[in-house]
Amino acid sequence: MKDILVIVPFPMSEENLAARQSQTQAVELSGQLRFTFRSARAAPRNYVSQADMVLADVGILEVGQSAEEEGFAAVCIDTMSDSGVAALRSVLNIPVVGPGRASMLTAMLLGRRFSVITMWKHWFHLYEKTIGDLGIHDHVASIRSIDVAPDNQGLLGGKEEDIFPLLLDAAEAAISEDGAEVILLGSTTMHQAHAFLSANLDVPVINPGPLTYKLVEAMLGLGLSHSRAAYPVSPVPRTEMIAAMMATAGNFDH
Repeated sequence: MKDILVIVPFPMSEENLAARQSQTQAVELSGQLRFTFRSARAAPRNYVSQADMVLADVGILEVGQSAEEEGFAAVCIDTMSDSGVAALRSVLNIPVVGPGRASMLTAMLLGRRFSVITMWKHWFHLYEKTIGDLGIHDHVASIRSIDVAPDNQGLLGGKEEDIFPLLLDAAEAAISEDGAEVILLGSTTMHQAHAFLSANLDVPVINPGPLTYKLVEAMLGLGLSHSRAAYPVSPVPRTEMIAAMMATAGNFDH
C-alpha cells in the first residue's frame, strides 16, 4: 500500500474536509493507493493578492515538508494555484503534483484550445500566471467567470440548482463563442459540478483534483519524480522555523 498526502490549502472542519475527500470517488484508482487529506494550519482568506500567495505557499510547505519522513509516497496539492508545489519539490524527493499546470497540459493533450470556467474574476491571476509560465497563450480560448464568490469551506453543497446552470452557460459560451475544445474547471472547490458538466457538454471536461491523483499513480508506477536540477535543495533548511511560524499563525482567527 502506498500512502498519498493531499494538502488542503485552508483550515477545515471534519465535515468540510470530507467534501474535499469526496474527490477520490470521481476517478478510478489502484487499490494500492491510500489517501490522507490534511488541512493547512494557516492560510489567507482567499487567493487574491500577492501577500495571499506568499502565505499560501508557506502554509502548504509546512504541512508537506515532513511527508517523506512520515512514509508518504507522494504529495498532491488541492488548489489550482499550485501553491507550495515548487517549495515542496525543493525539500522532498517524492513526487509533488499540483492541479494547475497539470490540468492545462492535459487539456492540450485532448484538444488544441481550452477554456477555464471559474467562479470568481479575482482568480484570473492564478490561471494567467500558469499560462504565462508555460507560454501557452495560443492554446487558451478564454477564461470565463460566473462571478460568484466561492465558498472554500462548504464548496458547492446546497447551491447546485443555482450554480450548475451558470457554469453550464459559461462553458457553452466558451465552446460556441471562444472556440474551446476542452473545458477546465478553474478550482478544486468546483469538483461537485464535474459530473453535471460532463453529462451536458460535448467536449472533455477536466476535473483538476482527481487528475492529480491519477498522475501521481502514473508517476509512482513509472518511477518518476521531479528533477533535482530544476528544484535544488536549500543548503540551510528552515524546517523547524517554518513549523513554528505556522503554529503561531494558526492561533489567529481564520
